[in-house]
Amino acid sequence: MSQRPRASLGRVLDDLGTTLLELVAGDVGRPGEISGLVIFDPLDEPVPPPRSLVLGVGVDPAGGTLPGLLRSLGGHGAVGLVVRAPVTLTAEVREAVQESGVAVIGLRRGATWAQLTALMRAMLAEGDIGVTGHESLGGLPSGDLFAVANAVAALLNAPITIEDRNSRVLAFSGRQDEADPSRVETVIGRQVPERYATRLTELGVFRDLYRSQRPVVVTPEDLGYEGMTVQRVAIAVRAGDEILGSIWAAMDGDIDAERTQALLDVSKLVALHLLRIRAGADVQRRLRTDLIGTVLEGGAGARDALVRLGLAGRRLVIVSAGLLADDDHARADQSRAADLERLADALSVHLSVTVPSSAMGTVGGTVYGLLPVVVSTGAPEQRAVRLASDFVDRVGGGLRAIVAVGPAESEISGIVRGRAQADRVLRVMREGHTTLRVARLDDVQTLALILELRDLAAARDERPGGAIARLMEYDERNGAGLVESLEAWLDAHGDVAKAAGALFIHANTLRYRLRRVTEVGEIDLDDPEQRFAAMLQLRILAPR
Repeated sequence: MSQRPRASLGRVLDDLGTTLLELVAGDVGRPGEISGLVIFDPLDEPVPPPRSLVLGVGVDPAGGTLPGLLRSLGGHGAVGLVVRAPVTLTAEVREAVQESGVAVIGLRRGATWAQLTALMRAMLAEGDIGVTGHESLGGLPSGDLFAVANAVAALLNAPITIEDRNSRVLAFSGRQDEADPSRVETVIGRQVPERYATRLTELGVFRDLYRSQRPVVVTPEDLGYEGMTVQRVAIAVRAGDEILGSIWAAMDGDIDAERTQALLDVSKLVALHLLRIRAGADVQRRLRTDLIGTVLEGGAGARDALVRLGLAGRRLVIVSAGLLADDDHARADQSRAADLERLADALSVHLSVTVPSSAMGTVGGTVYGLLPVVVSTGAPEQRAVRLASDFVDRVGGGLRAIVAVGPAESEISGIVRGRAQADRVLRVMREGHTTLRVARLDDVQTLALILELRDLAAARDERPGGAIARLMEYDERNGAGLVESLEAWLDAHGDVAKAAGALFIHANTLRYRLRRVTEVGEIDLDDPEQRFAAMLQLRILAPR
């Protein structure tokens, strides 16, 4: 299973240059593929792999640190450094570029690092677009939507975008600078802006687009000239009766029979590539999930699975993720699978930015991740906790995500133990025994042990005995609330006022009940051993 990108630095600039990037200095014509993206962090410096493209988030393009950074990256074999434009190109920077061989590229104003990362990963990652070997469709690399977009643009002599059903931009051609501000905004955001999408919906454009086999025309007058000066011609991309997306061309003039036929022909070609992407993504997802499951289970094939994942011989932090239980069980049953898939995809994207070689998959209703340790010093588990916390904060209430972080292990046996440890932590969070959304075993070990003791007691059919059994029997006959009163008092460390408040009763009422507890249960509440025995039984054998 190859995860290698296939684009050179020159191609990146050809595809993204006019909209997002500008070459400041350096030679981008050198042959060879980019091995991946690395985000530079001066406080947590990862070692970039050879031929990587480094994103200098926070690097001052006018500061004096740029030459030294370029020489350092050149020593590791990086091909380019992206910094925020405008870049002050001093003689020292030119000299550093010449010595290191690292090209300096400027990220244009108005574009964000998140947008750039998403665009480049969509274009570079071979696994994401399902290309295998030298397979082609219509003379173009199978699933390479950017190549398809450029070919369609050449045929139509107009810049185009390929979009999905939700108006998200899947790929775009070159020459976008020939369009207008609304197109540039759409390409940078990888999404048709909401105000435009709303207006198109009100005009019935999407309705006509998806009902008709012919192109639909949108003029600047239709949108009130708001950022739009060039006419749009759109056609739906279909596979049988299914709408896969649409093609949008910025082109003026009448749509005659020849142009209409050209749009129909290219829509069929784009449909083939979209289907190939979907099929390839499904195959890659299933394969990756099977390999991760094999690693986590251990056994004879685990070591080979690590090799195929590209993680052999590396220390790995094991994480498991899930969703908090939903009180609405009917809704939860209907949406659980979809929400879990969204969780796996979102977490995979989040981690791929910082740990590009991580592997993520859903095994048995739980999302598992294998995160290679990229820095030999420090605590890798703590770094994983920070990444997971950032993810949980980012998704917020949209996904009630919880993440358990296991230990860093390098041997198969250790990985299996790490998976079991992460599962223990995840269970504590999933069943609501803690308010933590990200945790390690150290954070919830006592709660995990209590849950396991409950399982053991249930397997043995253990029942409460002694004082607790007598109190439960008395409550069942008389409804006296002695067990809950004792539990509240124990939880409050003997603070009568606090325990009474938790029960919403008067303190004197609680004092009376505690006297009845000692009489009926035949228990001495001043004896720490008897108190501990009562607490243990209440937690394990008679939980709330």
